[in-house]
Amino acid sequence: MIFHKFFGRNTLFYPGCLLKFLLPELRDKYSQILEKIGLDFIELEKIELCCGSPILSAGYPAEFKKVATKNLELFNKYGVEKIITACPACYRTLKFEYPLVASSNIQVEHISQTILRAMEEGKLKYKSRGGVVTYHDPCHLGRYSGIYEEPRQILRKLGYKVVEMKLNREYSFCCGGGGGVKANYPKLALEIAKDRVLQAMEVGAELLVTTCPMCYISLKGASEELNNKIKVVELSEIL
Repeated sequence: MIFHKFFGRNTLFYPGCLLKFLLPELRDKYSQILEKIGLDFIELEKIELCCGSPILSAGYPAEFKKVATKNLELFNKYGVEKIITACPACYRTLKFEYPLVASSNIQVEHISQTILRAMEEGKLKYKSRGGVVTYHDPCHLGRYSGIYEEPRQILRKLGYKVVEMKLNREYSFCCGGGGGVKANYPKLALEIAKDRVLQAMEVGAELLVTTCPMCYISLKGASEELNNKIKVVELSEIL
């Protein structure tokens, strides 16, 4: 457990399982960004559970309810009033599914919302840079949660020219990694991801940016299969 300050009314940084276990370097980058913003937050990485999104997606609602209930009890124990997460699947699950399990007044925010607000309020210093990028909308953040503009606005504030792939926003092409596809049909998942990388190359982007760890893993692997003709980055890496 990491406590920056504990007043009984806390903001929790909830990175999600992929960032916690597979991409800890990105988790650390987001922690540093929150610190630079000047945000007091706590982390419960040793005792918090998975949000339960994979369990629910696999068709086990009763087991999901048990996990969600345990997490909510933990959040209440540590006085959590707001959760900031860097995982789109966690965001959707915590914000929309947990209230169906038990009444909760916890505010849930995706970290792109936190970062954009900090930039607009002058709480996060950044250098303007150039280049052409395209943004991949994660399914859980975009079509499931309606968050499309915040990541794009962050990129524009950083000085990038944002060009759109032919399939974007609510019509975004999946990375191929979600819904258990990557785990059960890895070859199919790779081909889907390669298609998405090629769509990014078609619009002349130098960088393919995403805000989802699963999308990042899938698209980066596909780019490597295509001899790294375009660089795939997660939002924290260019911040």
